[in-house]
Amino acid sequence: MRTAEAPEGRRDIRLVAVGASTGGPLVLQTFLSGIPKNFPVPIAVVQHIAPGFLSGLGDWLTRTTGYPVHIASQGEHLQAGHAYLAPDGFQISLDKSFKTVLSGNTKEYTLCPSVSHFFKSLIPVFREKMAGVLMTGMGRDGADELKLMKDAGAVTIAQDKETSVVHGMPGEAIKIGGAVFVLPSDKIAGKIVNLVTGHAGA
Repeated sequence: MRTAEAPEGRRDIRLVAVGASTGGPLVLQTFLSGIPKNFPVPIAVVQHIAPGFLSGLGDWLTRTTGYPVHIASQGEHLQAGHAYLAPDGFQISLDKSFKTVLSGNTKEYTLCPSVSHFFKSLIPVFREKMAGVLMTGMGRDGADELKLMKDAGAVTIAQDKETSVVHGMPGEAIKIGGAVFVLPSDKIAGKIVNLVTGHAGA
């Protein structure tokens, strides 16, 4: 599925931002397996997961995909060709120099880290020069903010219902017109690679 105004080919994308919840680890594995090791922009991920399991997730993703995955730390400069997971118990955002800013939770968000907080914080910094991806998950965390990303000119992708374990988050984004592309899990990486590099993805 592709909306009529969706662009094709290479875009000036400096960051790929991903949100996922229930069922996310396997989709992230599929996604990162399709990203080339010389990918020219960083990938930042908010994945809802029980406290204490994030380090194991990062190690597992690195081992099974060959793509370097790290848990982001305060003030870390995100590097191209690497993926970063938001740490347990912190809201995450980025400044214009791609350095992480970690903060405590506020009453505005029930989840910490929150996809909504992360996506919303990126809009004034990167505007159209980013891609937002919302994957399988319960609820609507990140759905409204994916729409705000799209409205700011960013490329946005929502995972389709057929390949989602739970189609809450991406489904809500689709309902409100927040997705430029709606794709199955095994096609997301290829689309991102095409948009960032202009080359066909795996």
